[in-house]
Amino acid sequence: MTLLANPTLRLFIGAALISLSPVWVRLVDVAPSTSGFYRVLFGAVALVVYLIATRRQLHLSRRVWWLLLVTSFFLALDLWFWHRSINYIGPGLSTLLANFQVFFMMIAGIVFLRQVPRPAQVIAVPLALLGLALIVGLDWSALPEDYRLGVIFGLLTAVTYAAYLLMLRASRSLSSFRVPTRELAVVSVMCAVMMAAIVLVEGESLMIPTYEDLGWLVAYGVLSHSLGWLFIASSLSEVTTVEAGLALLLQPTLSFAWDVLFFERPMTAIELIGAMIALVAIYLGSRTSSKQIQGAR
Repeated sequence: MTLLANPTLRLFIGAALISLSPVWVRLVDVAPSTSGFYRVLFGAVALVVYLIATRRQLHLSRRVWWLLLVTSFFLALDLWFWHRSINYIGPGLSTLLANFQVFFMMIAGIVFLRQVPRPAQVIAVPLALLGLALIVGLDWSALPEDYRLGVIFGLLTAVTYAAYLLMLRASRSLSSFRVPTRELAVVSVMCAVMMAAIVLVEGESLMIPTYEDLGWLVAYGVLSHSLGWLFIASSLSEVTTVEAGLALLLQPTLSFAWDVLFFERPMTAIELIGAMIALVAIYLGSRTSSKQIQGAR
């Protein structure tokens, strides 16, 4: 427990736990929306138990409740796109694309907050596109349809995740709590209801086929969704911007590593160079000033 008092250690443990999220999705034999439902359901249970055990009360205003409802809607969209992207193009690339949210956050800062992007952020955008082009190839029409759909879903994940972070940031601006445990618990419960409705509309099942699948889904909800995110959230105010940026890079980097190690993803030298360029671009794009928006998946 003394080790976990170190905010830098918590930050990187959290990033490592979250990097396993797409692995759980690939391992389970359930529909994409079903795995999304159980992620937020088991995550919500873990967070609610924590709030009850520590006797923390919600004390959220009506406006915050409405903001969290919209936040939950964008999280549900994010999970819908991301889980399909994982199935089509694998955990590594889908997670890398999801982390392109830093560029959409940057655009939001420019449009809504009149923030002036730093030179490094401007350079990051073409770098990210170059990296993506090297990974997927320059001939878009030659790619399989499912692969192209996976890339599109990955980019839509980035858009909806940026919207989720913006709404969560808006709710946090009205809160005096240092760590957003309450907000994440509420969002998880609301999102679970939305994902359950999506599963039913799609005609899929909420049944978990095996105990092994149950174990993966519990790990997804408790370790990645709840514990990993809370480790990061509790440490951000105590670490440097460089450390936060490196943690942001660690998650997609490890997801790529898990994809290669666990699912034998083939990687050419060109793809590896493209991934490295994209990661550098994400790091540059995340180097915001203290007044700019930041987010980590």
